[in-house]
Amino acid sequence: MSDLVDLDIDGMTCAACVTRVERVLRRVPGVEAVTVNLATRRARIHGQAESRALQAAVEKAGYHAAPRRPDRAEVAHLPWRLILAAILSLPLVAPMLLGHGFMLPGWAQFGLALPAQTVVAAPFYRAAWLALRGRHGSMDTLVVLGTTAAFALSCWNLAGHGPLYFESAAVVITLVLLGRFLEARARASTASAIAALAALRPATANVLRNDIETTIAIADLRQGDMLLVRPGERLAADGIVRAGRSHLDESLLTGEPMPRAKAPGDQVIGGAVNG
Repeated sequence: MSDLVDLDIDGMTCAACVTRVERVLRRVPGVEAVTVNLATRRARIHGQAESRALQAAVEKAGYHAAPRRPDRAEVAHLPWRLILAAILSLPLVAPMLLGHGFMLPGWAQFGLALPAQTVVAAPFYRAAWLALRGRHGSMDTLVVLGTTAAFALSCWNLAGHGPLYFESAAVVITLVLLGRFLEARARASTASAIAALAALRPATANVLRNDIETTIAIADLRQGDMLLVRPGERLAADGIVRAGRSHLDESLLTGEPMPRAKAPGDQVIGGAVNG
């Protein structure tokens, strides 16, 4: 029987990152199957591989891995880098909003764009370097290439009185940071909703094994177990009715106020109440 290892993965930003993490994990000896979820930042590995070997493979690929913490909560704080990037970008985009009368001289644009391209964008450069070292690309690689090209060309044109693109580099960095903040906030909200749904399940289940009723923890349930659900009890897991007829209250899951009749062969949802 294969073991199951769950890891928390930090540093993934796009589907390419998911593909990369899955690929490196599959190469670890003993791994049979891998599933990586970008939304939850978690990886589930089936096989006989050791957790340390799995974490080392992920770290070598440029990401951070740690044993899954069931109580880990997503918190979306407004990052200081986003605030600083917005402050630096606003004067640069002012001419687009208010007219060319608000155009800053080249040296002032350079002074605003420099900290955005170095201090604020430091995580992008670090992630892009790790991706390059791991011989793969990522969204951070694209951000670094685009903003560095715009900033470098602007610095060159600053000496030759050519067009400047400092605002493009700063705004791209700001928008990407804003997008990641909104994504983190949405992910935290979704995680809270999922946790609330998970709390509807009971902590234990009554299982019939060899015609003997046994009370076990939810984590010990196996596919194919026969559950005994008495009136007033919640279903411990999704499944199919094998015997008995009743009405189930699924309102907390589906919003349907009326209990639904269930008979042998019908599918049922974990967390519903047996009437």
